[in-house]
Amino acid sequence: MYRLLPHPMLTLILAGIWLLLVNSIHIGQIVLGLLLGWMIPLLTTQFWPERVRIYKPFYLLRFVGIILIDIVQANFTVARLILGNPDRLQPAFVSVPLILKSDLAISFLANVITLTPGTVSAHLSHDRCHLLVHALHVSNTEELVNTIKSRYETPLKEIFEQC
Repeated sequence: MYRLLPHPMLTLILAGIWLLLVNSIHIGQIVLGLLLGWMIPLLTTQFWPERVRIYKPFYLLRFVGIILIDIVQANFTVARLILGNPDRLQPAFVSVPLILKSDLAISFLANVITLTPGTVSAHLSHDRCHLLVHALHVSNTEELVNTIKSRYETPLKEIFEQC
């Protein structure tokens, strides 16, 4: 089964993304989306360092919702900061200690941070224990670290790593 359908969840996600991109739910587009969603993971299996295991799929759906809400809120916050008084910005690099061990979970965390406007993942330490994050405006570094850890890292640990 794994050889024919290496990443079933990714297949469905890619098919869904295809349908969103073509803005159509005609049967031909659904079939093409499923075909692409099946072929892309099948042809890229050798490049995946580890098999993707989602231990709590409903947490993943909830997590995606949280990310979408945070992206929208961060867009408004960044717009307010830039349009307000950009001279008052306090950009900073902050080191976030990691409890994640899985490469996939760490990669998700780094990407979620980068997707959220106003923050960028800048560097992962060689021992994979710290992630350097650049933030556009930081008034309290501890608060930023705690937010990243509680809002993103903890759910990712529950989703991708067996506790």
